[in-house]
Amino acid sequence: MPLTTTSTSTADSVVITLVGDLDAAGAPILADDVERALQRDVKRLVLDLNELNYLSSAGLRQLVYAQQKMNDDVQIVLVGANTRVAQTIRLVGFDQSVVMTDQLPE
Repeated sequence: MPLTTTSTSTADSVVITLVGDLDAAGAPILADDVERALQRDVKRLVLDLNELNYLSSAGLRQLVYAQQKMNDDVQIVLVGANTRVAQTIRLVGFDQSVVMTDQLPE
């Protein structure tokens, strides 16, 4: 299923909701959203993965890229990863670099 995204902003955070598959075809879509988030002075980048079905190595590289592009003081939160997506993230140790949770932060 092709990746689609929506973004919402608050005073100090950007929430990007991902729906479908984050693979080589979808990675540029997320890259564009991350670039737009960089234009804002945010303290938190939230990636809502509740409707993300699949995460490929190309998609995982895009998550790492997002983390590298953000300032050190920006917290990255991954929300609602399904079992398969969470296993992929944990397999490479990326869960040690971000916050993983089941619910959107307030």
